[in-house]
Amino acid sequence: MKPYTFIVERTNTGYSGFCEEYAVYTAADDVLSLRKNAVEALELYFSEEPRVIKPQQIGLQLELTQLFAFYNVINSSAFARRIGMNESLLAQYVLGLKRPSEKQTRRIVQGLRDLGAELLKLDVTP
Repeated sequence: MKPYTFIVERTNTGYSGFCEEYAVYTAADDVLSLRKNAVEALELYFSEEPRVIKPQQIGLQLELTQLFAFYNVINSSAFARRIGMNESLLAQYVLGLKRPSEKQTRRIVQGLRDLGAELLKLDVTP
C-alpha cells in the first residue's frame, strides 16, 4: 500500500491539505474530515487509471505550530516540562517564532507519542 502525505494547514474556514507528490489539494472543516476528502481527491486525480485508496494510506503532516493550534488542549508549558525542554523555547516553536531543529522536532514528536501511548493504557472508570 503506497502512502500519500498531505501537508496540512489551518485556514480561516477550516483546514487545507496538499500532496506535493501529485499536486492534489483538498480542504475540510476539520482535520479528521480532511483525510476522507484526501482519499476522494486522489481517486479523482487517478480517475484515468483508477486506484483504490484507503484512509490509512493518507498521512497528515502538520507543522509544529499547526499541531499545537489544532490540539490547543495541550498545555505547551506542562508538555515542555514533561519532555525536559525549556518552556520558553517550546513556546517559541509553537508560536512560530523559532523553527526547531530536526533533533528537537523528533524529541517533541516522541514526547507526544509517549503521551498518547500512556493515555491508551489508562482504564478510566466513572
